[in-house]
Amino acid sequence: MSTTFQQAIAALPLPEGWRWRVDCRTRRRTLGIEVTPDGEVVFAVPADADPGRVAAAVRPRLPRLADEVRRRTVRPAEPIKELVDGSSFPYLGRRYRLRLVPVGLNPRVRLRAGWLQLPEPSSPAAGAASLSDWYSERARHWLTSRVSAIETRIGMRSAGVTVSDLGVRWGSCTSDGFVTLHWAIMQLPPDLVDYVLIHELCHLRESGHGPAFRREMTLALPDFIRRETWFEREEPFLWRGATR
Repeated sequence: MSTTFQQAIAALPLPEGWRWRVDCRTRRRTLGIEVTPDGEVVFAVPADADPGRVAAAVRPRLPRLADEVRRRTVRPAEPIKELVDGSSFPYLGRRYRLRLVPVGLNPRVRLRAGWLQLPEPSSPAAGAASLSDWYSERARHWLTSRVSAIETRIGMRSAGVTVSDLGVRWGSCTSDGFVTLHWAIMQLPPDLVDYVLIHELCHLRESGHGPAFRREMTLALPDFIRRETWFEREEPFLWRGATR
């Protein structure tokens, strides 16, 4: 069956060089389209759908999909930080200068007097791990105070929200309702952290990024297009732990 869908979609004017695949799902009732972090397009289709209708639904979405693929495949190199005094590290949209301090003064990373204090690490990798742990701890504390209120406001309830290193993804959700956010999003202003969280909560109802998902986002966050554009501008510059 997937071969028939592949043939129908392949007949469309797809941009040259696209990587794409069809995923037939027996429990799915509507077409879902997702662009993976590395730029692959996934067409999630109901197993009993009509291939011609699927292709007709995909056609008008091609310009937006092309923009999304381009954004994910043409991007700046991953930011790299040098862990020296004066390096800049954002937290909730504000920038703080790094200050290396003797380990004996305080064994933990902390904000103090406008500086982000890092106990002198044994190596750049160890320093990056300490900083990512600090961002993760801050994220868990900050999200605890916001998740319940946001879920109540938008009418969506997760099974739980956790923080982890998700590599190139900024958020994910599972079929049983658990949401995970990348610790690096804590570098963003609060409005954008909320945007990432609400984005994943909306995926609990709609797995793809098609019209149904965007309707959910509009209902949950009326200015989501503004925040989406803002996020797309900021996210390539988020530090994910690379050092030199």
